[in-house]
Amino acid sequence: MSGEVTVTGFGVRTAFGVGADALRRGVFAGVPSFAATTRFDTGPYRTAVAGAAPDGPEGVEGWALRHALAECGAEALSMAGLAPGAEAAVLLGVAGDHTSVTRYWRGAGLDGQFGSVVAGCAVPRAPEKTPVRGTSTGAKSVADTVSATDTQRVADIVPAAASKRAADTVSATVSRRVADAVPARLAELLAGELGLVGPRLTFTNACVASAAAIIHACRLISSGRIDMAVCGGGYLVEEETFGKFDSGRALSRDGMVRPFSADRSGLLLGDGVAVVVLESAEHARRRGARSLAGVVGWGAASDAHHIAQPHPEGVGLARAARQAMRLAGDPDGATLDYVNAHGTGTKYNDGAETRGLRAAFPERAESIPVSSTKSTTGHLLEAAGVVEFVITMLALTDGVLPPTAGYTAPDPECDLDYVPNAPRGTDARRALTVNAAFGGANTALVLERP
Repeated sequence: MSGEVTVTGFGVRTAFGVGADALRRGVFAGVPSFAATTRFDTGPYRTAVAGAAPDGPEGVEGWALRHALAECGAEALSMAGLAPGAEAAVLLGVAGDHTSVTRYWRGAGLDGQFGSVVAGCAVPRAPEKTPVRGTSTGAKSVADTVSATDTQRVADIVPAAASKRAADTVSATVSRRVADAVPARLAELLAGELGLVGPRLTFTNACVASAAAIIHACRLISSGRIDMAVCGGGYLVEEETFGKFDSGRALSRDGMVRPFSADRSGLLLGDGVAVVVLESAEHARRRGARSLAGVVGWGAASDAHHIAQPHPEGVGLARAARQAMRLAGDPDGATLDYVNAHGTGTKYNDGAETRGLRAAFPERAESIPVSSTKSTTGHLLEAAGVVEFVITMLALTDGVLPPTAGYTAPDPECDLDYVPNAPRGTDARRALTVNAAFGGANTALVLERP
């Protein structure tokens, strides 16, 4: 099985910055990215902290998912030595870009000038019976103003004769932005931006979404149905999801994530986008591409224990890990040198994950280093799988295990080697990266150093 699927390129972006060196300065150094975010008003929430780039509210457009995915995809293709027009499947794990939706409802959608959204388009309200006040101004300048702010009241600044033209312009602008909330659209946009020819598919199964995309691509490649796939995922901290996690009291209130520690108190969200190029080993050899790592095993399983909590014994995670290791030709994990854990820093996940790893590798669990890089990046949701895939690959190629930052006190329920607080040199050849999601979904991927 070894070498059948290989990684030939990647691009990655987190709150630490762009590329592998940014991960080395942050994740591998054990430096958390958490700070009070200014991307939106955090006043209504229990915490203001996230692992988000310090871009402020005006920088959101530059961090729009479509742009970040395209940048990471271009970097991955360049590293792999591929030009536009290549034949490759595009598989994404993403829930869409909700920033535009939130801005719509906070802006034009709620200011009384537009009544609803139908099929992704802003629908103007019926004309008022009283004259619209304001001074004469050109429709083009009005459209420019609204496009820039999304909050101007069109009917207050244009005469009645120009209202419809301006409303149509605003409708098209808002429609374009709100449409990015449709997950499949982002896969289509990425394929078009990179000039790739082939099937497109988007996975939306929460925190295993991008890992599921990689697993599906590996199955397609190993079965001979495709030669190459571009797989990615993305999540950028935005108010829609931030508010939901806050209302569920899942966010750490003290600005730190302490996976596997006795005093762990919750997770923090983080920015993450990554794209990887996967190929059959034979296809990569034929075109003279350099293999960065082999993907030698993969597994997926569901325990369906609870909508939000993992099975207390980590049943699904253990099953996925065993599947992956069997496919890698090592069902007992004898050759496994490192595990990049899901490690959210929440009460339920970390104990269940520890027990799941013990169940998967009963003879070896205590001797395998395990770390959670969410302690530095934050939880990247749909992007967690692919970003942590890249981190795990770098651990193998750099010979350094990333630490579990913020670790303070041992928990009797979490009794493995968690590489606490400082990086560790290693000669690891094989590593496992696991993820879990709401609804009991679990994924596992085994990487091997070339």
